[in-house]
Amino acid sequence: RRFENEARAAARLNHPNILQVYDVGTHEGHPYIVTELLEGETMRERLASGPVSARRAIEFAIGVAQGLAAAHDEGIVHRDLKPENVFFTRDGRVKVLDFGLAKLTRPGDGGERTFADAPTVGGDTDPGMVMGTVGYMSPEQLRGQETGARSDIFAFGAILFEMVSGRRAFRGETPADTMSAILREDPPELTTIAKDVPPAFDRIVHRCLEKSPARRFRSAQDLAFSLEAISTTSSSAGSGDASAIAGGAGRPEISFEHVTHSPRYIRSARFAPDGQTVVYTAKLDLGPLGLFMKRPEAPDPIPVPIADADVLAISPAGEMAIQLHPTMAHSGVGRGTLALAPMFGGAPRPVAEDITHVDFDPTGRQLAVIRDTGGKSTIEYPIGNVIYETGGHASFVRFSPQGDRIAFLDHPMQGDDRGMVAVVDLHGAKRTLTPQWASVQGVVWTPDGEEIWFGASRVGAFRPDIHGVTLSGEARQVYAFPGSIRLQDLAKNGSLLFSRESYSRGILFAGPGDTQERELGWLDHSSLSAISRDGKTVLFTEQSQSVGKDYGVCVRGTDGSPVVRLSEGFALGLSPDARWVLSRMPYADAPLELVPTGPGRKRSFPMSGHTVLGNRARFTPNGAEAVLLSLDEAGEACLVVLDIERGGQRKLPLPAGFADARPTLAVSPDGAEALIVLAATGESRVLPLDGSPGRKGPRFEPNDLLVDFEADGASVMVQTGPTIVPLRVTRVNLATGARELWRELLPANTSELTGLYRVERASGADAYAYVHSRNVADLFIGRGVR
Repeated sequence: RRFENEARAAARLNHPNILQVYDVGTHEGHPYIVTELLEGETMRERLASGPVSARRAIEFAIGVAQGLAAAHDEGIVHRDLKPENVFFTRDGRVKVLDFGLAKLTRPGDGGERTFADAPTVGGDTDPGMVMGTVGYMSPEQLRGQETGARSDIFAFGAILFEMVSGRRAFRGETPADTMSAILREDPPELTTIAKDVPPAFDRIVHRCLEKSPARRFRSAQDLAFSLEAISTTSSSAGSGDASAIAGGAGRPEISFEHVTHSPRYIRSARFAPDGQTVVYTAKLDLGPLGLFMKRPEAPDPIPVPIADADVLAISPAGEMAIQLHPTMAHSGVGRGTLALAPMFGGAPRPVAEDITHVDFDPTGRQLAVIRDTGGKSTIEYPIGNVIYETGGHASFVRFSPQGDRIAFLDHPMQGDDRGMVAVVDLHGAKRTLTPQWASVQGVVWTPDGEEIWFGASRVGAFRPDIHGVTLSGEARQVYAFPGSIRLQDLAKNGSLLFSRESYSRGILFAGPGDTQERELGWLDHSSLSAISRDGKTVLFTEQSQSVGKDYGVCVRGTDGSPVVRLSEGFALGLSPDARWVLSRMPYADAPLELVPTGPGRKRSFPMSGHTVLGNRARFTPNGAEAVLLSLDEAGEACLVVLDIERGGQRKLPLPAGFADARPTLAVSPDGAEALIVLAATGESRVLPLDGSPGRKGPRFEPNDLLVDFEADGASVMVQTGPTIVPLRVTRVNLATGARELWRELLPANTSELTGLYRVERASGADAYAYVHSRNVADLFIGRGVR
């Protein structure tokens, strides 16, 4: 019975810091449970070699607290937290195990509790006995009283005490003595028995260990936030005391000022030349992008009368470089028309197309730009003169104060924000300054030009911090913030402009007869790749760093059953029978991999020198071949056709300029041809897969993105551009060009909605899925950060 309880409790939980349960059942009278495979060691095994440093303990504790918060949100209390039930994986993750003693704290769907209410002391027990492990049980557990989330917080405090000190918080010669200590005694201060323990961490642990539940943290989420706060201050100020954020001996005082007071989506923000006025781009829910100016003497921002625009740079003379009608190009990167406009009024003057980032040189007379055409990124200075080109993508150009170099972020892969900090001089000589980061966005020079600051997170980290690097490659952490931040700007007076963000991406699905869409996303960054022909399975990439540095290729039943993580990498396509997934690792020159969704062996297809376009592949209807768009070794656009059965591949060339025009792909229902539509122009091309000469296809409208063919092959479905809200899906007749609106997609919950992407339809069922992204942020000015 308790075995079943463990499976049912854990199967409800879907969090990176909790052991994932996939299945439970009985075979020939013997119960079994299927969980994810973990490699590593328990905390008990780790403690055999001595205590953990306070810094590492805080990092581990944040993960455990976040896992507990997820469980408590589902109404599930663990009730048996101990070092044996905390597991450290080899890749640096922490997992909570063994929900066998869990109980529901609120009724189940049928109005009755689905887990035994009685606690117990471990081992074979009878109903009504006290449940738990002596030494980690809360006073209320020992007394047989009602237990809840704060009982887990007590046990967690005991674990943290032991992790840092190497000894139990409560221990007597007999179990009865240990119980007495829990009920009546307080453990000593950690600062007296362990080295380098921040006082704030000691206070957190002892608050967890309060005898009265009411005096402990109100929730595991509050506990996680407090741990994040001292993680920040201990990293940046050299002290775990929260007072360090307001200064300390030998350190300048650090202060933060709100620029925006109502959370909304913040796209970009820049200081005006005075170093105090801020111009920023924001939107609230379904509203359009808007430009705003916030002056220090005014409590409210002033709208700038330019619609659907994003601020990219401001010259020393107060001229704004803005992006008109931006669409999403890469992760966190928009593409649009570059225009110039005065800060205090006047119509914008268009300058260049397909621009993602801009900066004025120190004179304010010339611009450096990044131009993204879908197949490559170029850095140009002045506009039109290419000084650097990459097959991945570049972002966030910034001139040095001396004007002799341009700093930027170099991303090896399109659509992925992992990358390095690099500089290029005005003659095109490029130098990479840092190793690759798991996520990197935002770059600025310090006023003296001695250092480049950037926002980045390491592999396995849950938030980006601000780091600095010199031109010689010497790196340091500048400041660590609680939560996720994006570096926006740095004024000449040293003031720091940043946004603190909460971002998520999920997948909404509806099947035959459904009156409501349901969420099928997993963690905080699920990107849809395909839906099976029968509408019963979705394929997606989970890009949350919680799954590891190389993301996760995942499938999930559309009935909402647990996620199955098949492998690392990006998901590209799903075979018609849903037995095979085509994927690739997020590295240049990585081979394509054919991964089974059930029993079977993985196979590889070499792609040396190729750059896959669009992270999308289409199988032919019989599953014998898979088709994808790529740039070959010479940088020319081509169609790659993989022979799934025999393992070969062939390359079909495409006309020049196809990669630059944002192509999308679909395969005809008979598997004979591929249709390629260029979103930039609306042109299309039909390419027979047997290698016969291609031909021009029908004309589409600009920003049409192919979804798929209709079953009869006479029509196709298109969606109108990425990030459009609501998302319009239209049926287009290939012979006549007639257009018929099929569906207008808009989530029931539009709160914090920033974009809709990637519609997929099931060819054999009335089912569809699409991606929704949500982002809310506040804008801050930081002073004294050095």
